Amino acid sequence: MTDAKIALLGIGKIARDQHMPAISGSSAFDLAATVSRSGGVDDVENHGDIAELIDARPDIDIYSLTMPAMPRYDIAVKSLMAGKHTMLEKPPGATVTEVQKLEKLARAKGVTLYASWHLRHAPGVAAARAWLRDRTVKGMRINWREDVHNWHPGQDWIWEPGGQGVFDTGINALSLMTEILPNPVHLRDSVLKYPGNRDMPIAADLTFVGAGGIQVQAQFDWRHEDPPTWDIEVDTTDGTLKLLDAATKMLVNGQPHDVAEHGEYEGVYHRFAELIETGQSDVDVEPLQHVADAMMLARREIVADFHQKD
Repeated sequence: MTDAKIALLGIGKIARDQHMPAISGSSAFDLAATVSRSGGVDDVENHGDIAELIDARPDIDIYSLTMPAMPRYDIAVKSLMAGKHTMLEKPPGATVTEVQKLEKLARAKGVTLYASWHLRHAPGVAAARAWLRDRTVKGMRINWREDVHNWHPGQDWIWEPGGQGVFDTGINALSLMTEILPNPVHLRDSVLKYPGNRDMPIAADLTFVGAGGIQVQAQFDWRHEDPPTWDIEVDTTDGTLKLLDAATKMLVNGQPHDVAEHGEYEGVYHRFAELIETGQSDVDVEPLQHVADAMMLARREIVADFHQKD
């Protein structure tokens, strides 16, 4: 598959920073159109909404949806109903049920649906999964902290219902946890810290448990000053594995370990092309399910009000 025409719907920060460079560097895809009310990008035709795109460009059969999760469901339904292979940015939906409905629709229409988890394509992930596969895991610690002012400037939608608050980035860590652990875990305890003036949490302390007494402690916090901390440590009977700096580095018992050289979104689009070519879908809702469980089991604490910096 080479130079297949693809449309990018939702031209925000993530589309400009990650999706567009990945598409540009891919031999599988050619960016043929965008959908954006803000005017799109230079030298690529732009449409005001998905209906306009479908009518104007029936030759484009592949759509990548990068808008926030709340409005994405209705757009994804239109994409699948039109028979388009469709990729969803993370999280794949505002609810687990939405994503499951999209999966059934894609199956009925005979097209590919890809719920992408970009951090699973970070350089150290495959190596970590392989190293842990045949080892006994005793425990895991996730430390995911950043300054929301720097990483989500002016993005009020993340504080609204469906925006997920700190889970907008914390779910990346959960996508790694579910990818590299040899056996599944489930949530046992959740403490969520909400600013008094916001509907979504700014910090979370989670405890997961699994077979053999394994325990995973996860801490997410958006009140951390830069530089960010995106680290995971896994204790095993053969020592400790560390994934550092958002899984770009891997250490085993303190020693550097070889990792892949490709970037996250390069891997995402490679996987999307692979799925289309083989007529498959890849729709994993487990990280999103863990977020839903965290909301259901939450012991809620109110903390200081959050205000965007000028």
